[in-house]
Amino acid sequence: MSTWSEPQPDSRFVEVDGLRIHYKRAGHGPALVLLHGSASSLQHFDRATDLLSGAFDVIRPDLPAFGLTGPRKDRDYRVPAYAATVAGLVEALGVPRYALAGNSLGGNIAWNVALDHPERLTGLVLVNATGYPEKSLPAGIRLTRNPLVRPLLRRVMPRGAIERSLREAVGPYAQIVDDAMVDRAHQLMSRPGNRSAFVDFCNTDQPDRSAQIPRITVPTLVLRSARIDGQHFARDIPGAQQLVHPHGGHLLPEEEPQWVADAIAKFLGSCADTPTH
Repeated sequence: MSTWSEPQPDSRFVEVDGLRIHYKRAGHGPALVLLHGSASSLQHFDRATDLLSGAFDVIRPDLPAFGLTGPRKDRDYRVPAYAATVAGLVEALGVPRYALAGNSLGGNIAWNVALDHPERLTGLVLVNATGYPEKSLPAGIRLTRNPLVRPLLRRVMPRGAIERSLREAVGPYAQIVDDAMVDRAHQLMSRPGNRSAFVDFCNTDQPDRSAQIPRITVPTLVLRSARIDGQHFARDIPGAQQLVHPHGGHLLPEEEPQWVADAIAKFLGSCADTPTH
């Protein structure tokens, strides 16, 4: 059985602002950074990376609070802080320009990077991204905000609860939630500090930067599942393209890696073919 809570043979680490960031890097070509969502890890993009690494230099970090990166000492889990860490990571790796794609929270971080560092980005892909004021919160996040339950979740995160959360996150036809996937998520959530970091993240008041989204100038592709709230990225980002998957769930890169990889590759290829001024 895989021990997900330990580094793998292709694991790499780099220090960014005092954080030891775990990441993986594969392939050759233009740089492409992939950002996972909350309560996830860089393995979220395993299959998409296999499909994209033939044409791109694919960089995948474990975001702070998750995976083998783990908690921040300052417990700052605001999205702009995540965006600064991602920008610092790519700078530390010596990559001057890169495309950025993110799922869910990763998409939220990605468009914040696009606002703060547009000169660094060659393209932006938002996959079921978040960032507009939430109409409702997932049950798991609501639970972490319960003052009676919160201390318990810092000490233990039941495997059954993680499995239920994963099954609720995928589309009606998805077959990807198996013992291996649940074991991975449970092992990584159970690493020292990760449960408390997740609770801290869920209880962080996030600044609302949604009014600035129309200022994004980076070429943008919006990928979303029909059953997921599309927010308003395709409407608000000038020139944004959108593709909608008919039956995918929230974890689209794991559920439909071929569809996501093909869309990213085609879009970034068209960005490369378009002269910039």
